Amino acid sequence: LWRDVPVEFEEAVRNILKTFPKRIDQYEALLVRNPLMLDRTLGIGRLTGEECLNFGVTGPMLRASGVKWDLRKAQPYSGYEQYDFEVPTRPEGDVYARFLVRLEEMRQSLKIVRQALDKLPLGPIRSNNYKFIPPPRSEIGTSMEALIHHFKLWTEGFKAPKGSVYSAVESPRGELGVYVESDGGPKPYRIHWRTPSFDNLQSIPLMAKCVLVADLIAII
Repeated sequence: LWRDVPVEFEEAVRNILKTFPKRIDQYEALLVRNPLMLDRTLGIGRLTGEECLNFGVTGPMLRASGVKWDLRKAQPYSGYEQYDFEVPTRPEGDVYARFLVRLEEMRQSLKIVRQALDKLPLGPIRSNNYKFIPPPRSEIGTSMEALIHHFKLWTEGFKAPKGSVYSAVESPRGELGVYVESDGGPKPYRIHWRTPSFDNLQSIPLMAKCVLVADLIAII
């Protein structure tokens, strides 16, 4: 990690955990049965689970079409396997279902944050392997070895093993992944980002069939 959290961090997050659940309840009361909201979202922009998979749709859009897929559960990373949370899904696959999924995901996010904060450990936040991590500035003036590591890292970088890797996280909009290929040098030979919005937006022509131009706003 670049740095530790500031001393005010925990108190600020605890305050959000106290106040935000009531706000979500307010949003729900305001919108879930609102006639205008229902008129503009129910049955609009439908996608089936199969269509989502064919288009590479991920995230809340996929889960609102009945497919229970979340990388934090299916392929845990960063300690997500330690946390107790649900993966909200809906079967309808329309704009309203996607809204409900996102609403419930805010509640699940608060559960994760609360558990993560309770588990937040004390102690070192960075590796002490100076072949990959810059040494502290306080050591550069007193240690020749630290100075050499600092110089080599900032002028050459470090050499990654030859080969390729794809790694992904569950972002708010879906699967955010990066493919990196190395030729054994300090710079990637090839790199490609897999952004969720790009793939999700491919499905607009399918969702926009037989709807009004104004419905595109809700669909997008």
